[in-house]
Amino acid sequence: MKKLMMIAAMMVAAVSANAQFEPGTWSIQPKIGGTLSKVSNMPKLPIGYNVDLDKSVYTGALIGAEFEYQIAKPFSLAAGLNYSMQGCKWSDYKEGKAELKEPRIALGYINLPIVANVYLFKGFAIKAGVQFGFLTSANLKYELKDENTNVNFDKSIKDNCNKVDIAIPMGISYQVPTIPIYIDGRYNLGLSKIFKDDMGDKTSKNQVVQVTVGYKFAL
Repeated sequence: MKKLMMIAAMMVAAVSANAQFEPGTWSIQPKIGGTLSKVSNMPKLPIGYNVDLDKSVYTGALIGAEFEYQIAKPFSLAAGLNYSMQGCKWSDYKEGKAELKEPRIALGYINLPIVANVYLFKGFAIKAGVQFGFLTSANLKYELKDENTNVNFDKSIKDNCNKVDIAIPMGISYQVPTIPIYIDGRYNLGLSKIFKDDMGDKTSKNQVVQVTVGYKFAL
C-alpha cells in the first residue's frame, strides 16, 4: 500500500513539474462547468401574452477544451472549442386558473474562443479576446396548465435566429498550487444580434457568465 502511495505521489509530482509551462511549449486543458446567461433587450415572451414578465437567469452547462501556447513566461495565447448551453428565462405567470411555468428560450452554441492570457503572478492570469459561436439549437419552451390541460411546449425557433454569434470574452483563471487544476471564470459580452427581424428585438444579444474547472496537460 505504501509503495502504491509513493508511486501515486511521484506521478503527481511529475505531472506538476511538467505543469510549469516554459516559453515555446504547448498545453491542452479539457474543461467542464456551468453558465449563467441572459439576453439583452428581450422585453416580452413571444407567445401572445400582453404582459412584460420579470426576467430571471438561465442556467446551463459547458464542456470543451482549450489549447494554449506559452509565448513568454507572463504571456500566452489560447484557442478553444466548447459546447455551451445559453438562453433567457422569464418568471412564472398566473392569470385566473391558467398558469405558465418556466418559460424560456434555450440556445445551444459551438464556441471557438481565442484569448490572450497575461500572468500577473504564478498561477493567476487575466484574459481577453474574441469568440465565434455557431448556433446548434434554439427552442422556445414552457409548461402551460389550466383546469383541462397540461401542455409541455417545446418548439424549435432556430430558423428565427442568426447562425453566427460573435462575443468578447473577458475573465481570470487560477491554477491550484502544486497540481495543474485550473479554475476559469469569464464574462462573454455578445456583439451580434441573436434574432432575425421577424422575432425579438433587433438589439437582443447574449450575455453569459461561465465558470469552468479544467486539468492542464503538457503536449
